Amino acid sequence: MTQVQQLKLYGSPLSGHCHRVELLLRMLDIPYEFIALSPEQRASEAFLKLNPLRQIPVLEDDDVIVADSVAIMVYLIRKYAPGSSWFPDDAVTASQIQRWLSIAAGELASGPNSARLMAVFGRPGHPDTIGQTSKRLLDFMDAHLKGRTYLVGDGPTIADLACYAYVAHAPEGGIDLAPYPSVRTWLGNVEALPHFKPMPASKPRIAA
Repeated sequence: MTQVQQLKLYGSPLSGHCHRVELLLRMLDIPYEFIALSPEQRASEAFLKLNPLRQIPVLEDDDVIVADSVAIMVYLIRKYAPGSSWFPDDAVTASQIQRWLSIAAGELASGPNSARLMAVFGRPGHPDTIGQTSKRLLDFMDAHLKGRTYLVGDGPTIADLACYAYVAHAPEGGIDLAPYPSVRTWLGNVEALPHFKPMPASKPRIAA
C-alpha cells in the first residue's frame, strides 16, 4: 500500500455518502481526519473552492481534491490499494460492482434514502412513489442475497459499503426491514467486518 499522510474527509456524521467513504478508509487502514461541516459551512466560500456543487463528502489528499463518494472510493482503491479485492480489475466483477454503485445512486437514493430524508430532515417528497421504489429495491436485494454473504462474489467489495448505510437506516424513514431476512443477514455480515464503524442513528423530525 502507498504510504500516506493523514487525509481530510469533509462531511456529516449522518450522511450515508460520507459513511461509505469512512468505512473504506477504515477497512484500508488509511489515517484520516473527519471534518464535520454544518449547512452554513457547506455554503461558505471556503467550501465552494473544494466543491463548487457544495456537496459532501469531499476528500483532501495533500494537493488532490476529490468530490463524490463513489469517486472518492475509486480514488482510494486505485491509489492506495491497487488490485484490491474491494474493487478488482477483473472486468466481470468490476461490472457487477458498478451495477450496485449505480443502484446506490439510483433506487437506493430515491427509495430508502429519500424516505429517511423526509422523516428525519423534513425534505419534500412523494411517499407513495418512495415506498414503491423502496419495496421494489428491497425485494430485488433480498432475492439476490439469498444464499450469498455479500453483494458481489465471495468477499466484501465497495458495493457493500456503498449500499450499507441507507439500507441499514431505512427504518428511520419508516421502511420496515422485517420482511427481508437475506437483507438483514447481509447487514450483519457487513457489520461484522474488521474496523466497521456504525453510522449514528437519527430521530424522526417532530412535526410542528
